[in-house]
Amino acid sequence: MLSRDELHDLFEGLAGLPYGGEAVDQRTHALQAAAHAVAAGADDELVLAAAFHDVGRARQVAERHRGMPHEQAGAAFARDHLTERSAWAIEQHVAAKRYLVTVDPAYHDALSPVSVRSLRVQGGPMTPEEAAAFESHEWSADAIALRRWDDDAKDPQGPVLAMADLVSAYQRVMAHVTPE
Repeated sequence: MLSRDELHDLFEGLAGLPYGGEAVDQRTHALQAAAHAVAAGADDELVLAAAFHDVGRARQVAERHRGMPHEQAGAAFARDHLTERSAWAIEQHVAAKRYLVTVDPAYHDALSPVSVRSLRVQGGPMTPEEAAAFESHEWSADAIALRRWDDDAKDPQGPVLAMADLVSAYQRVMAHVTPE
């Protein structure tokens, strides 16, 4: 389990880290995605997934998981420090973008220019087989919700989750996790 100080240090390490040309840095983006999750009534596991969805870009996580795409590095980190459900949503948030582009033509038009560019690198729309496999997973709705919070978390004036609230959510979730 991460300590309060480790959580603070991890998120402070995201402050000022560019977010691929978007108007917010990685820290604001993460805490904004988490604020959107809270506003949507998400449970603590999904709030954590929203906050940690790009943690694979944090220096210490990226160094530990060199060569992995950020969603896979983030999921590896989450499997060590969160729950499997949170890790799966983090790992699939890029696939969820590909899925939404496939099933909702209006979704593509709402993407930021940076997100449209990254979509090409990420594989573009899913094939019908990929989309069917994705939507058949029991947690696909979680990844889709996370994706939408991710998309909305690019506003420099948008709400952010207070670190104290993030720490509380983390502590509540981890209180129910059985150590291996």
